[in-house]
Amino acid sequence: MLTIHVAEASPGSAVLVDGAAVLAVGPYEDLAAARPAARVRRWPGILTPGLLNPYGPELLEGCYHPDPREADTLGTEPVTGERARALFREDPARQGASARRGVQRLLAHGTVAVAGELRGRAAQDAVRRAGLAVGRRPGTLPGPPSFSPVPLVLLPQPQPGGPARFAVFDVPDRAALVRLGASTCVATVVGGRLVYRAR
Repeated sequence: MLTIHVAEASPGSAVLVDGAAVLAVGPYEDLAAARPAARVRRWPGILTPGLLNPYGPELLEGCYHPDPREADTLGTEPVTGERARALFREDPARQGASARRGVQRLLAHGTVAVAGELRGRAAQDAVRRAGLAVGRRPGTLPGPPSFSPVPLVLLPQPQPGGPARFAVFDVPDRAALVRLGASTCVATVVGGRLVYRAR
């Protein structure tokens, strides 16, 4: 199904998606006029190419992402260090579920690609199933591992014929995105699928 994604603060960079690929990029009015039957998804903020998070191994293999049912004992934030390693030793099956929850957190921060060498099958499978791209890790890593690393690493702009992979952030411009961070994400599209939508 043809879908036009347009964000209020960046109507000049709307994206027309056909399946898993970008069909066209440009002003919303032009795309809508060319494809009047396309479904339209309107978002607040700006539409961007989406983010590369360089901390794939640290976030998906070095952290344990608690199940919501474990909030009373483990909290809701990622568990790190020796405590995370102990949880994985205690029950190796936790690695797959934790990696899947970690990927969901990445998607909720506009991440469409990860970098770093994933050594475990659980994290590799979670990344592959979500459709995340795997990119090259920067030579210098920004700060500590984070779902919203500083500086944010934006991928190249969507191009006609390229993969339908982008994110939308509820900010007025890129300067505000840099200032407020990736937690402002309201939608993430990977392979043409809406894989995250803020409630």
